[in-house]
Amino acid sequence: MPGARSGGGGAPRRADRVAEAIREEVALFLANDAKDPRISRLVTVTGCEVTRDLRHAKVFVSVMGSDAEKKVTFEGLASVALHLRSRVGRALHLRLAPEIVFKPDESIARATRIEDLLAQIKDGTIPPDSGDADD
Repeated sequence: MPGARSGGGGAPRRADRVAEAIREEVALFLANDAKDPRISRLVTVTGCEVTRDLRHAKVFVSVMGSDAEKKVTFEGLASVALHLRSRVGRALHLRLAPEIVFKPDESIARATRIEDLLAQIKDGTIPPDSGDADD
């Protein structure tokens, strides 16, 4: 799962702390204050990475739904990014708030798909792979 990367073995660097605070602030906003109807309620903020200079933040989100619903949700997220930038800057008392970009995190969807396939194999609905897959 994406998240802030920590360097070395000591205390987390400032960028890691800021990334975690941004992740929390964005999650709170999406859960409580997002008014854009394009933003699905099935959005989970899974991580955040910021550059060392704190000017850019990638916020990773998992969006459940069809491809069309995901596309519309990401359009809504892009439209609130500027508002979130100023909100994050105020909440975290940053001199310069980072530019926020939303990126998809498909790990939750992949895990769900794997669980479904395993359940189908267990139930005998689909036969287990014979090992001849082209993957």
